Amino acid sequence: MSSDTLAQAPALSAPPDPVRIVPQRRYGQWSAAALVLVLLGFAVQSVLRNDAFQWDVVGDYFTSAAVLRGLWLTLWLTAVVMVLGFALGALLAAARLSANPVLRAVSWGYVWLFRSIPILVQLLLWFNIGALYPRILGVRTVDLLGPVAVAVIGLTLHEAAYAAEVVRGGILSVGAGQIEAAQALGLSRWRRWWRIVLPQAMRSIVPPAGNMLIGTLKGTSIVSVIAVQDLLYSTQLVYHQTYQVIPLLMVATVWYTVVTSVLGVGQHYVEKRFARGTERVR
Repeated sequence: MSSDTLAQAPALSAPPDPVRIVPQRRYGQWSAAALVLVLLGFAVQSVLRNDAFQWDVVGDYFTSAAVLRGLWLTLWLTAVVMVLGFALGALLAAARLSANPVLRAVSWGYVWLFRSIPILVQLLLWFNIGALYPRILGVRTVDLLGPVAVAVIGLTLHEAAYAAEVVRGGILSVGAGQIEAAQALGLSRWRRWWRIVLPQAMRSIVPPAGNMLIGTLKGTSIVSVIAVQDLLYSTQLVYHQTYQVIPLLMVATVWYTVVTSVLGVGQHYVEKRFARGTERVR
């Protein structure tokens, strides 16, 4: 190629400069975050520096014997109600999913009734059941059903109605194809439920069950109206003697916050355990 041809050829263009990506400036979000932090700081400061809270009194009663006994009863009552409530709820869910129309109707009626009546009304009805049935099995009702027994019965029956819907929803979340595939493999009914249905249903059951556990823990405070010496009632007995209402209420508040926080952490890890092989749990 001649030198004239080379001179006429267009010069090779230089590679373009790389495109610089500039992040969008979100002044509104940063301003809102700063405002929230400022307000939160003022709120925390007002709580810590307000002498009316009497934090020294809170520290004195936080681990007192009366408060710890009430805390233990609250934890025990929560555990018993959750176990019995989900056991009864599982039976109700199985009845609701059965082919028997009578069982389905009875289960639906139970859930409808106990979800319709406020838990406080249920507890008061059970507490005064002796007015309707003075004797049960030849024993005076007031001797047979004390305040703690009434609390267990009332809370369990209430909890079972919600647990039944949680379990039923978890079972229905498992696709019918999974059960059909297990049948094609020749698995027995028990093995289908234990190895196929239940592990997948737990992914949908655990989150609402964890919320129910925390809700039950806080809901046990309502048994104080029937003189069950739970955490709240124990603090009430103390401030009725000392007239230090706010500090003792703060004792109950902090204990409820600590326990629910621990349960929340446990719920996170249980959900993570049952969600293995699916999307990441944050």
